[in-house]
Amino acid sequence: MATTTPASCVIGFPARHSRSPKLHGYWLDKYGINGAYRIEEVPPEAVEAFISDLAGHGYVGANVTMPHKDAAFRLSQPDEKARAIGAANTLWLDDGVLRATNTDGDGYVASLDVAAPGWCDKVDDALVLGAGGASRSIVHALLECGVANVHVVNRTVAKTEAMRETFGSGVKPAAWDDVPSLLERAGLLVNTTSLGMHGQPPLEIDLAPLATDAIVSDIVYVPLQTPLLAAAMARGLTTSDGLEMLLHQAVRGFELWFGLRPEVTREQYDMMAADLVDV
Repeated sequence: MATTTPASCVIGFPARHSRSPKLHGYWLDKYGINGAYRIEEVPPEAVEAFISDLAGHGYVGANVTMPHKDAAFRLSQPDEKARAIGAANTLWLDDGVLRATNTDGDGYVASLDVAAPGWCDKVDDALVLGAGGASRSIVHALLECGVANVHVVNRTVAKTEAMRETFGSGVKPAAWDDVPSLLERAGLLVNTTSLGMHGQPPLEIDLAPLATDAIVSDIVYVPLQTPLLAAAMARGLTTSDGLEMLLHQAVRGFELWFGLRPEVTREQYDMMAADLVDV
């Protein structure tokens, strides 16, 4: 009797650099699941037709990366989390209905739980650098975790003010000039910008005002240890890197597509980290 192998993919343009096949392939092998995960490099002019007919292309769901996140949100039925954030990165078919969610915030919180168990009971003030899509997901997640004040710094102030309008008074828009004073009370510093990424300028910031029990995290994972994290480690601060977030944000999608909630393991982290060495 013929059987259907469930398959998912990552949709982007370009997408060939994606490490998602290696990430999900680890879980498929570990749990003995007869499934597949592929890369679909879809140009912008073809993405609407592709997403609208995922099943016709043989897929039960997909991850969506740049520049197609807006299309994924528009063409699906987003859940409450995706609607609140205004972006979707994970699609799945539910009895023929294309649904969407956003897993970035949950992945970020899970990465903090690994690096600093119990952090949410200690952090009243967080400082988030950047106001793009990843920042929105992280700010939303921090507020849901009970962080009272999430200070958001961005060169375009209108973006931070829009975030406050969406998420409420817990969001505190701030300017780059405010960073030193905000660091004095921040229990958590988060870089969501591309600064420090391979090929990008470094993030110029003095961590001296941070308390000794503060947490520093960077969602960049190429390089795995950014200059920001290196400076934090030199001070003996607790750190969390972008690879840990990448792994944990993938958990929900895998569960939706293949029916099993996977565990992020140290072996998997080390495998993925080794893959980044030569980048």
